[in-house]
Amino acid sequence: MATNTTYEALQTLKLNGMADVYAELVAQGGRAPEDPNQWINHMVAREKSIRDEKRLQSRLRTAKLRDTNATMDTVDLNVKRTLDHTAFEALRDGAWIDAHHTVLMSGPCGVGKSYLACALGHEACKLGKSVLFFRMPQLFSDLVTAKANETYDRLFNKIFRADVLILDDWGPDLMTPTQRRDLMEIVEARYERKSTVITSQLPVEKWYDVIGDPTLADAILDRLVHQAYRFDLDGPSMRKTSAEVAIEPSKIRKSSFGSLLSKSAYPANG
Repeated sequence: MATNTTYEALQTLKLNGMADVYAELVAQGGRAPEDPNQWINHMVAREKSIRDEKRLQSRLRTAKLRDTNATMDTVDLNVKRTLDHTAFEALRDGAWIDAHHTVLMSGPCGVGKSYLACALGHEACKLGKSVLFFRMPQLFSDLVTAKANETYDRLFNKIFRADVLILDDWGPDLMTPTQRRDLMEIVEARYERKSTVITSQLPVEKWYDVIGDPTLADAILDRLVHQAYRFDLDGPSMRKTSAEVAIEPSKIRKSSFGSLLSKSAYPANG
């Protein structure tokens, strides 16, 4: 009776992980540890694990990453390519987020920019950071809608508060005056307070032209490029080679995945 009461009390308190471990230990009978501290340690560890996983899944749902399967562990570092493994792995510990640095990724379509950005976003969620993912066209569209619905301040504050903001697919269309003003507001609000990841098919040097206004372009890029980790990617489309492998695996040589060139420029104080 006491056993059932304890189990039910744990469930009532929504300590389901602890309740499950308690039931497992009771079921072990004489095989269960006699030291009550070990019982408590096992129960607390299970409860913490369950709650950590729930918090992670909540952060991932809020982030709305484009590729939900992308993680630092699923990035294939064994594929023959010149991705700077050391530079990319150095971002795993999240120190760049705590230092409010940016990550800039450029390269042709299909080279893996979005996947790498989502992997960084997933790792940030694991570290307990809040993440938001936007394709640039989606961001500008959402801002227009928010202004029309008088919810702009709420959306802007949500973007500002995110520990990591991922902006995917910068360019190539020239920004409108409204878009570059909105981007300036976001970049200015987050500068040296939060971290941003940007991907683009255009090299960073071409972003100036996309913004269009010289004054705003200088202000925006100065804040983004300062203290940025840069990955300038090059190589064939990984989507194309993956499709070829799926269709005719026996005819595709391992080397056909091509190379993915990555250069990283560490911040001066990084």
